[in-house]
Amino acid sequence: CAAVVTHNADLGIALDGDADRVILADEKGRLIDGDQIMALIAGDWARRGLLRGGAVAATIMSNLGLERHLAGQGIGLERTQVGDRYVVEHMRKAGLNLGGEQSGHIILGDFSTTGDGLIAALQVLAVVAEQGCPASAVCRPFDPLPQVLKNVRSSRAILEQEGVRRAIGDNERRLGSRGRLLIRPSGTEPLIRVMAEGEDERLITAVVDDIVDVLTHAAA
Repeated sequence: CAAVVTHNADLGIALDGDADRVILADEKGRLIDGDQIMALIAGDWARRGLLRGGAVAATIMSNLGLERHLAGQGIGLERTQVGDRYVVEHMRKAGLNLGGEQSGHIILGDFSTTGDGLIAALQVLAVVAEQGCPASAVCRPFDPLPQVLKNVRSSRAILEQEGVRRAIGDNERRLGSRGRLLIRPSGTEPLIRVMAEGEDERLITAVVDDIVDVLTHAAA
């Protein structure tokens, strides 16, 4: 968008209780999650020579669309375990100054050693102001791949059962190169999280449902 727009540049900003996470909404009411925020800031910083290490740190939950979008700009995506502490640790080790989580926990190493929702929001506002376009034209730099996430209440020990391991392996082969499958125990409660993403939403839904059924029967 080349035209300067002021009346349609509305941007909603929502912070959590301690303001270390932020989720945005454009003037059309569409949500802008942490993956989109990282993509926007990474592209801006890379163009201005401010992105250190040539990469962004994000967790295994970040959308594959983010990874492909960054790769198209010559920017790497280095994945960590879920949790901002793992993102921060990797940023320090790898010399990166941008990282975060899909949930909106954005770490901007040049300004803070932890997530700060207000600083992240200001970085987004700066890009919107510079481009002079509606937030809807600026703040969704990539189309996320369909992603399905379901939870099964059980302990991590269930993942060692032969039937469960076989179901996971079968569905990994079913997805092949068409998507990504992630099975992980929650770090805060007795849940097994089953996530799949890919271009074929029906396929990833079927994969997740199949694994969830096996886990549910195994936990009964």
